[in-house]
Amino acid sequence: MDSKNVAYKYSKIQNCKQELEKVKNYWKELLGKVQVYTPLESLNIILNGWCVYQIIQSRLQGKTGFYQSGGAYGFRDQLQDTLGLKYLDPEYLKTQIIKHSKHQFIEGDVEHWWHEETERGIRTKFSDDLLWLPYLTCEYIEFTGDESILGEITPYLTGEQLKENEDERYNKFEFSKEEGSILEHCIKAIERSLNFGENGLPKIGSGDWNDGFSNVGTKGIGESVWLGFFLYDILDRFTKIMKESQYLSTDIQQKIEKYEQIMQQLKKALNTNGWDGRWYKRAFMDDGNILGSMENDECRIDSIAQSWSIISNAGDNDKKYISMESLENHLIDKENGIIKLLDPPFEKGKLNPGYIKSYLPGVRENGGQYTHASTWVIIAETMLGFGDKANEFYRMINPIEHSRTKEASNKYKVEPYVIPADIYGANNLAGRGGWTWYTGSASWYYKAGIEYILGLKIRNGIMSIEPCIPKDWKEYNIKYKWKNSFYNIVVKNLNGKNCGVEEAWLNGERVENCIRLQDSGNYNVEIIM
Repeated sequence: MDSKNVAYKYSKIQNCKQELEKVKNYWKELLGKVQVYTPLESLNIILNGWCVYQIIQSRLQGKTGFYQSGGAYGFRDQLQDTLGLKYLDPEYLKTQIIKHSKHQFIEGDVEHWWHEETERGIRTKFSDDLLWLPYLTCEYIEFTGDESILGEITPYLTGEQLKENEDERYNKFEFSKEEGSILEHCIKAIERSLNFGENGLPKIGSGDWNDGFSNVGTKGIGESVWLGFFLYDILDRFTKIMKESQYLSTDIQQKIEKYEQIMQQLKKALNTNGWDGRWYKRAFMDDGNILGSMENDECRIDSIAQSWSIISNAGDNDKKYISMESLENHLIDKENGIIKLLDPPFEKGKLNPGYIKSYLPGVRENGGQYTHASTWVIIAETMLGFGDKANEFYRMINPIEHSRTKEASNKYKVEPYVIPADIYGANNLAGRGGWTWYTGSASWYYKAGIEYILGLKIRNGIMSIEPCIPKDWKEYNIKYKWKNSFYNIVVKNLNGKNCGVEEAWLNGERVENCIRLQDSGNYNVEIIM
């Protein structure tokens, strides 16, 4: 009956026109909450609507795209998708955290992906999936100051654990009678991840963030350098939250002390066993081979170990600068406008890290640009204060810049208004776009631009502007709607700086560069660098 009513309603052209206007107004209001005006036109276009539209429409609502129409929720994927949406509404993060917590097993591991309709999913030995739950929880609490989420109660999944030689199992897993708070869910994930190998680094299992490393640690020996940095970052941030939490207890205090001790040991291991002389290694394989070593013929250097040494703040100070210089020398391809994930790609060498090797050299994870990781490079550059480099790389990987001419468009071949998951990086395919629409890269690209380049940072509901921009930018503007308040932010760079703020003004009065967001009102903010 409903379908007949809908068909009848929209058989009238006037109803169709009204519905179209409703849709347009919905997106106009939602996407208009953050608008930026900078000297770089392509940055303005991609950040003023396109990125956020891609995240919400393709990743969260549709869970589909032209190249991938699975319709599933990915545990790590759809959590990360909400990172860029916190400026529109942090409820996106909260909703996703609570939803995903219900797909954690009692033992602390999680479903790699699942379908809501069939309630079927896949249990794996991926080593990073479960950690994105505490990562997003940190992100939400740091942004809003709302720690009440830690007390939300959700169930766990139950099911037979994977056997020693079993890497994954697809099944319908049942909800357990046992429930836990989000705090308990996060602690279970962290505790499960404290599984270290002989080099003092976390074991990689059947893959970490790079799914293609499916054969690195299946025997339970291989370790991940990148995962060490990621885990360090989570321990650092989560212990701070636990210390200030109303849920602080003797048990939690003991956990804090334990995690702080592990952080010290982990940092030492990362900067000794994880260091290769000019950059950080990527992983230690079951068979003793090393990924990301200068002695290798293939996968000599991998970008994410370098960028996360900075993002996590676990890299030794001198090593951070040395490793990023190496990354720039080996992985930035300005001719094709890409930032490679690793180099050289796998092809005929002795290393057999997993299905990544089945891709052609330069395709997807195998030495192409994986845009997700490229944004981490840009974030790392801003954290080091390199505003010119960060902006150059950000502009370089913007799809609009790959489509400025007919010749460039013929080479790139995919849509110029959506962030691609990957761009090919070798031989006759170099510079050709890969999967578009259905990619978590859009959320990270948005976060890198708004938060790290333009510097709109919010902590505990307090806004500060901390730019890292090119020296030749004289001025830029951000219009930000928070609840029913409007902030017109003008940043003036009269002294040609990359970063650093000298003065902040609110409605004509000089203030500290930390402005508590109000629920209503109009506010003019002027920032002098």
